[in-house]
Amino acid sequence: MPKKFKRSYRFAIRTSLYISLFLAILMGVYMYLQSAFSVFWWLLFILLSYVFSFMIVQYRVERFIYRRIKKVYDSVSLLDSKTLNPNQITTDMSSLTMEVKKFAEDKKLEIETLKVREAYRKEFMGNVSHELKTPLFTVQGYILTLLDGAYKDKAVRKKYLNRASKGVERLIYIVRDLDMITKLETGDLHLRYESFDIVELIQASFDLLEMKAAKKNITLTFDMEYEEPVMVRADKERIQQVLTNLIVNSIKYGKKGGTTEISIENLIKNKVIIRVTDNGEGIAKDNIPRLFERFYRVDKSGSRKEGGSGLGLSIVKHILEAHGEKIYVESVFGVGSEFSFTLEKSKEVPEESVIPEIT
Repeated sequence: MPKKFKRSYRFAIRTSLYISLFLAILMGVYMYLQSAFSVFWWLLFILLSYVFSFMIVQYRVERFIYRRIKKVYDSVSLLDSKTLNPNQITTDMSSLTMEVKKFAEDKKLEIETLKVREAYRKEFMGNVSHELKTPLFTVQGYILTLLDGAYKDKAVRKKYLNRASKGVERLIYIVRDLDMITKLETGDLHLRYESFDIVELIQASFDLLEMKAAKKNITLTFDMEYEEPVMVRADKERIQQVLTNLIVNSIKYGKKGGTTEISIENLIKNKVIIRVTDNGEGIAKDNIPRLFERFYRVDKSGSRKEGGSGLGLSIVKHILEAHGEKIYVESVFGVGSEFSFTLEKSKEVPEESVIPEIT
């Protein structure tokens, strides 16, 4: 029983008492007139009358409140009377008020969540159309120009077809990335786990992006020389994609003559953390929470001079989450950024491998 005595019980007790007193007086007068007055039978009659009255009053009050509350559920569009169970109904009006209030708050939260999702959906659709519009119009423009007669000029024809081809490649790139994210979310893209040396994979990523970094005179380097392999267990191809996207991102927003540095450290007994640090533009604090959203760009001008699908960081996040790992970001605007993610160590890690401990 609740700490506070149910109001319906107090009502039933008082009502039963009044009924019992009335019946007791009536019965006492009757027994007196019949010259058959007996204290025992009179008290027993009072007790039985009280118990019977209490049960009837309490039952009727509960039924009355249940019907009333059900009408409330039926009349308010936010509530569903099908969720109302007679066994859950209490005649304590304060408890009922709390239950209905809680139900309404839950529905309100649900509606607010749906509104946020709807806003995100609209923004996402707007971003998708914006990303697809540029290459589509580019391809369309060149093809229409060729159809209008430019195809007769061999030099122009080749030039325009090459540009149209690049526009198509960009469309394919965007659709492919979207397809990958969808498969990662639905679990249709299966990961192929294997043990590999993360140091070797990082070096391979450096070699792959060396020319891109050289255009901005950005140095790709480790924080130290790793003489021993650092074995991890993951999908090697997907982790290379993570590294590539993070390094490309650091080059894209890095300063000319800057540095992109990668370090590997022990996190816990069976985990390592890989940090990708640059001294580029940095990210404003307000932008960090939305950094991994699809098509979200810190640069609101919509500039596409650096290329890319706008899905790189979103893909990174989804790949790591599919591995059961996490990605972190720390950034100071105007100073630089650090993206870090965890990976599971492989059981094949040599005991003599030396990885710096986290401090």
